[in-house]
Amino acid sequence: MVNALSNGPHFETTNLTPLIGTEVRADVDGLLSGRYSYQIRTLLVERGVLAFRQLNLDDVQQEAFTSTLGEPVAQAGQKIINVSLDRNVNNEKADYQRANDYWHIDMTSAELPNLASIMTARVLSHVGGETEFANAYAAWDELPEAEKRAYDGLRVMHALEASQYKLYAEPTVAQIQQWRRTPSRVHPLVWTHKSGRKTPMIGSTAFYVLDKSPEEGALILARLLEWTTQRRYVYQHKWTLGDLVIWDNTGTLHRVIPYPLDSGRLMRRTAIKGEEPVT
Repeated sequence: MVNALSNGPHFETTNLTPLIGTEVRADVDGLLSGRYSYQIRTLLVERGVLAFRQLNLDDVQQEAFTSTLGEPVAQAGQKIINVSLDRNVNNEKADYQRANDYWHIDMTSAELPNLASIMTARVLSHVGGETEFANAYAAWDELPEAEKRAYDGLRVMHALEASQYKLYAEPTVAQIQQWRRTPSRVHPLVWTHKSGRKTPMIGSTAFYVLDKSPEEGALILARLLEWTTQRRYVYQHKWTLGDLVIWDNTGTLHRVIPYPLDSGRLMRRTAIKGEEPVT
């Protein structure tokens, strides 16, 4: 398939919602050469999500483009992976990726969560499959000051196990042991970034709030998630084949809208290594 805008310098942007999401139109040669890396990195922090319509990068090009923006991170030992809930496409990974239906941040098990993810649409579902993104920076900025003070200093246990309980109400011992092979990690409830801005560390992997009763901790996590994912903070991307989307994994939450598990829907994803710890 022919790449869009493949000839000559070209970089234009259009905001998709007031608070999150920008469509970028750029020539492929410039993207692969790193000509626009500074603009893209700057926009990513400002807008959270960048969408490149029908860019049609192949795997080699996507890996090269990722390298222009930061250090690629290996995911399960690979620089580019499948994201699909269809077992015929994604084998055993499809099962735990089903939790992608719920709001989350990638790699909360790491001291340095991925800076960003980059995903290209290869096969689409005939229904569902849109991806939603929520601007956690904007949501925190507009949270009432009394709540900000109340959450200051709280810590949250993040675990793959927490996300899987949303899918399996009565898991087997073997399932729990499998989930626990991915390390759990305690993070501050509020991430203060190097820039000074703040975001809540929440989502489906947030298991419980330390030093709070289960009941109180559950209310805190539910309140922050409900606030952060209000429609005003959310951009929904309706995919077309060949679209490439980049999102700031440190400043947004994301989820996929459910789609038939046998649809064959397939995304190819690269990621950029984290550059700051959660503090």
